[in-house]
Amino acid sequence: MKIEEQLLIRSQKKCELCAADDRLNVYEVPPQTNNSVEECVLLCGKCLSQIEKKEILDSKHWQCLTTSMWSEVPGVQVVSWRMLNRLRQESWAIDNLDMMYLDEATLAWAKATGDHENDSEVEFHTDCNNNQLENGDAVVLIKTLDVKGSSLSAKLGTVVKNIRLVDDNKQQIEGKIEGQLIVILTKFVRKLN
Repeated sequence: MKIEEQLLIRSQKKCELCAADDRLNVYEVPPQTNNSVEECVLLCGKCLSQIEKKEILDSKHWQCLTTSMWSEVPGVQVVSWRMLNRLRQESWAIDNLDMMYLDEATLAWAKATGDHENDSEVEFHTDCNNNQLENGDAVVLIKTLDVKGSSLSAKLGTVVKNIRLVDDNKQQIEGKIEGQLIVILTKFVRKLN
């Protein structure tokens, strides 16, 4: 039986954190050691996007952890513990962390990624007007830019199509101007609708 089928049976076709029953996804709790059903959790789309930091944390949504943290499934315990730590500025999350018990192996697994040290802050690539940018968007330059190491000057009003986000720097995007791939600071672009 495939992992997804086992998770659907175990969870009764509901998110193992918030009990929602729409857009269910298999989430492999990192770091994986043997890709077993115990290391996977069935999550709804909202839980998954917030865990993967693709959406801002909604602390009201995460009050479901008050129930799911008591699960006997190690993967659910690990995800609950990590999310409670990310929400530790909330008094209810601190209270739940104080009550939660994980055995040594599960606690070591929960700490292995270092995700528990992160806060609830989620950063996105945003343009000069604070609009969220995504891969493939088109932007317009709001300032004439001289390209370092080149004689190219990117003029004010130049449209850059099909941008790519720089993963490790939220203030930078990549795009082609006159056939040359350059790095552009997000504060100098405005997203085209």
